[in-house]
Amino acid sequence: MRKLIYGMNVSLDGYIAAPGDDIGWSVPSDELFQFWSDQLRATELTLYGGKLWQTMSSYWPTGDQQPGVTPAQIEFARRWRDMAKVVFSSTVDKVDWNTRLVTGDAVAEITRLKAEDGGPMDIGGATLAGAAMRAGLIDEYVLATAPVLVGGGTSFFAALDSWVNLNLVETRTLPGGVILTRYETRR
Repeated sequence: MRKLIYGMNVSLDGYIAAPGDDIGWSVPSDELFQFWSDQLRATELTLYGGKLWQTMSSYWPTGDQQPGVTPAQIEFARRWRDMAKVVFSSTVDKVDWNTRLVTGDAVAEITRLKAEDGGPMDIGGATLAGAAMRAGLIDEYVLATAPVLVGGGTSFFAALDSWVNLNLVETRTLPGGVILTRYETRR
């Protein structure tokens, strides 16, 4: 059975994007960028909601060819293009770069993918992750909490029907006051 990991940059008040989908506050330090790159290297399959897919696919296919790009960004862009991805969306009509589109029941497909043998899966996008959260499918939460209050926007956590008990696995302080925390779901 595969492990499903949900991780993103988060404001101190729990948002992954400020109003208007503004993520300008979440620019990672080199160390945080390297952490996310290492996470990607350890991941066999990434699951995206439509909105996050559009953000990622608008930059990373050519991210290694941008002016002033760092070696870590080059590595991330190449890894991102090559890795297997699944996009769950009813509004996206075309995907590329080793990606498969699913327009049906996301929870059923994520459940099926989790039951397969294989390496870890990452899930990104608040709506998609929220559905997986409510279904009890997420095994690990990774939060890179930035020292900023954005006051609203897109929440990292979904409204839940019941509590989810977690075990703290890691805490690390990164440059710029970012606190990295990892939690495993207690089953």
